[in-house]
Amino acid sequence: MPRLISAVLALRRDPRLLKLPPFVSLLCIIVGVIWLLMLPLDNYSRRTYISENALLPGQVHTYFGGSDQNVFRAYRHEVDALQNKTNIEVNDELEKIFKGMGVKVGRQNYTYHSLGDTYTGENVYAILQAPRGDATEAIVLVAAWKNVKEEFNRNGLALALALTRYFKRWSLWSKDIILVVPPESRAGTQAWVDAYHDAHDPSQVASLPIKSGALQGAIALDYAQEGRFESVHIVYDGVNGQLPNLDLINSVVNIANGQMGMGSALQGMWKHNQKYDDNLKTVLRGMLNQALGHAVGPHSSFIPYHVDAITLQPVGHGWHDEMGLGKLVEGMFRSLNNLLEKLHQSFFFYLLIHKHRFVSIGTYLPSAMLVAANFTIMAIALWVKSGYKEEGDSAVVVKQKDDTSKAKTKSGEDGKVNGEVAATSPTVEREVLLPLILVASAQFLGVVPLFVFNHTPSKILAPVFCAFLGANAGIPHVVSYLLTNSRHRPTAQQYLLIKSFSLLLLGMFLSTLATLNFSLAFLVGLLSAPLSFTRPWPSNPAARYANASLLHALAPPVVLLAGSVAAGVGLDTVLGEAAFGWHVWGMYTPLVVWCVWWPAWLVGQLIVLGQPGTREGKEKKA
Repeated sequence: MPRLISAVLALRRDPRLLKLPPFVSLLCIIVGVIWLLMLPLDNYSRRTYISENALLPGQVHTYFGGSDQNVFRAYRHEVDALQNKTNIEVNDELEKIFKGMGVKVGRQNYTYHSLGDTYTGENVYAILQAPRGDATEAIVLVAAWKNVKEEFNRNGLALALALTRYFKRWSLWSKDIILVVPPESRAGTQAWVDAYHDAHDPSQVASLPIKSGALQGAIALDYAQEGRFESVHIVYDGVNGQLPNLDLINSVVNIANGQMGMGSALQGMWKHNQKYDDNLKTVLRGMLNQALGHAVGPHSSFIPYHVDAITLQPVGHGWHDEMGLGKLVEGMFRSLNNLLEKLHQSFFFYLLIHKHRFVSIGTYLPSAMLVAANFTIMAIALWVKSGYKEEGDSAVVVKQKDDTSKAKTKSGEDGKVNGEVAATSPTVEREVLLPLILVASAQFLGVVPLFVFNHTPSKILAPVFCAFLGANAGIPHVVSYLLTNSRHRPTAQQYLLIKSFSLLLLGMFLSTLATLNFSLAFLVGLLSAPLSFTRPWPSNPAARYANASLLHALAPPVVLLAGSVAAGVGLDTVLGEAAFGWHVWGMYTPLVVWCVWWPAWLVGQLIVLGQPGTREGKEKKA
């Protein structure tokens, strides 16, 4: 046993161990990416199923149809007459319609400000009280005047009015039904949901005059398309990558495919062949929406309040009409009406491969964790390495014969293992003050672009971003020049500590973020992967500037610009959406980009451009 302990201690001090972390770090990144690419395979995904037995999707006969189609056409005619009216005039007419149905009506004003622009409007909503309930629970039906693409939601609103009138005739409801009609799908729904949960800012959003009970679920109708449709597109992504309970999506698929005979699609994959290519596209599209964290429909504002919600969007050209969509909504409301408590048995963290298969968090999370772990591994290795005084590029291993070492050394004292003595470098004190100040300054500096891009007027937002893009290319060179020519020029040890602290923070942030927004953590981690392998190049300018050029290509502003170009979206639109999400939706994606990713990138550039001084730390006394 003593010999084993001696061997382990000698192995711990073996300088060859410090050469392994870069390879282990690279292996973590490669395995993490391969892990993600394997998820679309059927062997690593599971078939969807209904966990909540009380839902009973598709088990009831739906009666919406027949004469209700005439009601729908009448409401559509009234909606058409209001198309060119103001928001107040539209709400006046809708209030008359709601009162004619015999339901309670409420109205709410809101005003948001973002980048110098004002978003104002008035929501109108109606509450159908359940004949067999006590106003403690409610289901929400949302039909915005305009959808997220600013298209007139003509058929969606008319169908919602027809359904409300139809629901009023039934006495089977145990939960109240709330019909919300916001003037648009981005700010109006958010204002209503915030006020319903008393989480609104009274200076911007008015309180609701009437309320019902706890919201059990919400379904939004986005039916701007004219004519018959082929399938229904299920939009389910929420703000900050949050998702509704999987049972809600499975119920829609079950009713649409099994009872109604209509198709269903996810993530814009209209024709899914359930092969690996389409599976991977669906996963990547879902990850992109989740990473962006913006609202993709009026339902997105409900999910942060733990209200499971989706948006139904008819697509394609087929034989299904508005009555089919109405029956689908009726079937979903009948299922939600059966619930005794909120959906909780199924998954809230998942990746959908297609409508019948998904990957749970226990299967996909290791891929992001492996990518995040590579930063922590390198940080620990650099911390250990910084505690030794290097002579040349590596520690020297001296082989001595047994007969010459017996007289001068004792067994195990000098790392003697199998006749080899590891002459490790002496330990030195770590000078941590300068590295801590530099890394902390870089972290706090991220507040500057976060504030600028969330408060700059929209008219000059694009020019300001271009100016920042140029400054971003020059800031690392200026700071590196100042450090190199200062009185306290960082030493090689301090550069190791700077990199160690920065990677430690990055790994900690990303591993925590992966449990909340897996896609954002994985994307940022993958784009930051080269930071694990940065190092100063004092005697090789070509390698120094080649590495700096690579990091410049992966800078957050450059990636943002390249992404907007690849998506065919204007830069001002992307920045405006991010600022709007920050002010209205509470979206934290800008915070992650400018206060986590950008500081780590800045420190990585300083490491590459650094030219360590020759000052050495003090040796530790034995």
